[in-house]
Amino acid sequence: MNPGKTTAFLTDATICIGCKACEVACKEWNEVPADGMDWSGLSYDNTKSLGASTWRHVLFLEQPSVAGPQVADTQDPFRWVFLSDVCKHCANSGCLEACPTGAIVRTEFESVFIQPDICNGCGYCVVTCPFGVVDKRKDDGRAFKCTFCYDRQKVGLMPACATACPTQSIQFGPLDELRERGKIRVQELQERGYTDARIYDPQNTSVGGIHAFFVILGEPENYNLPPAPEVPTVYLKSAWISAFVSAAILFAIVCISFALR
Repeated sequence: MNPGKTTAFLTDATICIGCKACEVACKEWNEVPADGMDWSGLSYDNTKSLGASTWRHVLFLEQPSVAGPQVADTQDPFRWVFLSDVCKHCANSGCLEACPTGAIVRTEFESVFIQPDICNGCGYCVVTCPFGVVDKRKDDGRAFKCTFCYDRQKVGLMPACATACPTQSIQFGPLDELRERGKIRVQELQERGYTDARIYDPQNTSVGGIHAFFVILGEPENYNLPPAPEVPTVYLKSAWISAFVSAAILFAIVCISFALR
């Protein structure tokens, strides 16, 4: 991968087999600590969600009612769908905007990187992430998330998760090329009868698009993906206007009170 080129992940849920090789590769390469082996009861999904010690999370989703091609004039009553979720590395990043120490930076690959030696554990990035990705380690206090394997990209290597994926469900490459590839894949699926196939890449919100987008079947909410994510700072203007109006009304009431006296 050429240094300085905008890169991205395209994760295709329709060919993910739920093997969790991406989770293992991520932990091994980045030396991410264990996040427990508690039995969740949610199929084989024991990591449950993204977090400070789970930078890649394979979601197991059973869908009871499906739209898909007919096989021998019968329709399967349900289907399993797997999706490897990850930090979205937003074009307009809420965590980066909120960080008061400069610990979160935009790299030359347009990814969002948390510098652990500068993070002070304030947690502002945690509450401003529209996807609920950023998390703090309880025994450490600092915030962590996917680094986009920044160290590997700098020397021309692909991220560990994409390298380990046996089905190429996780694809890595130039942003524009992968966006086009995702559109083609969705068209292929719809032509094969998967009428609910779509690409999840919210470009028309304040997030401004993401650098880790997905080909999915069904609604984004089923995959814990907000249909219209927004960067929290988008609401600052309305908040300041409301505060100004409230202050003006209070000032007017005080002035009227003094005038009546």
